[in-house]
Amino acid sequence: MFNAVIDAPFGKVGIRLEGEAVREIVYLPESTRNIAPDTPLARQAVEQIERYFERASAKFELPLADVGTAFQRRVWQAICEIPPGIVLTYGQLAKQVGSAPRAVGQACGANFFPIVIPCHRVVGSGGIGGFAHHGGDGFFRNVKRWLLTHEGVPYA
Repeated sequence: MFNAVIDAPFGKVGIRLEGEAVREIVYLPESTRNIAPDTPLARQAVEQIERYFERASAKFELPLADVGTAFQRRVWQAICEIPPGIVLTYGQLAKQVGSAPRAVGQACGANFFPIVIPCHRVVGSGGIGGFAHHGGDGFFRNVKRWLLTHEGVPYA
């Protein structure tokens, strides 16, 4: 199912490939078993994600599968332009892409490449907001908190 599963400070990260591209990156619970990278591309993805865990300013250079709608890809491109340590609200990002905050939130939740496309840098106007189509507290919100704190943006 995964081409690699690695330890993360908040649990695990799973990486799926499709041909010569990364198809999906998934946050997984601590109980998931590790899987050693089974291809050079999986190894490259693991190395870059681990480098990000060490240094929030690390850059990603991975071939990503051509997924998502044209609108989602436009939102994801705008998200990639947000530097580490900076957050935008869904409303601010919506203005940038000429859309509505709810639509931006849906595109964030549909992101196939979290960490690489840093949707955790998009927050609600009144707080941290949801994450990966999950509202409320719990695993995914804790992942978002860890990522933001790692980048120097504390969220309670």
